[in-house]
Amino acid sequence: MGNLTPDTREGGNQMYAKWTDEELAIIEAKAEVYTINQIALILKRRGYQRTPIAIYLKLNSLGYSARPTLDNYSCKEIAQVLQLNFSTVTRWVKRGWLKATKRSARHYQIRRLHLKQFFENPPQSIKKRIAALDVEAINYLLGR
Repeated sequence: MGNLTPDTREGGNQMYAKWTDEELAIIEAKAEVYTINQIALILKRRGYQRTPIAIYLKLNSLGYSARPTLDNYSCKEIAQVLQLNFSTVTRWVKRGWLKATKRSARHYQIRRLHLKQFFENPPQSIKKRIAALDVEAINYLLGR
């Protein structure tokens, strides 16, 4: 859970770095939009080392959900929930069927709104495939 420092927490023998005001400001500002892993990368770019678990626990202690309210999903997350191949979801994005924001050379973020639009009006060529997907999995992604 972060860098070791000479400070020890009360009642324990493990040493953890205290959260700085800057770290707390970053995670609170990003909590509503970014995933835990994305927040970990943002912190890392700013010189902080926090594990996703540490961020998750800190957000929970501050009253934030582990999933942002403006849900952003990666292609990998969507593929896992729908039990599809990662390349299938990426292909939907590259063909323009599923609107996404490019986060890096190989990673996209898909907003829940755009996922909803995609499921409500899928391209004709894959309508049967979309109809065969698990409705509960779709509802989970759409927050229903």
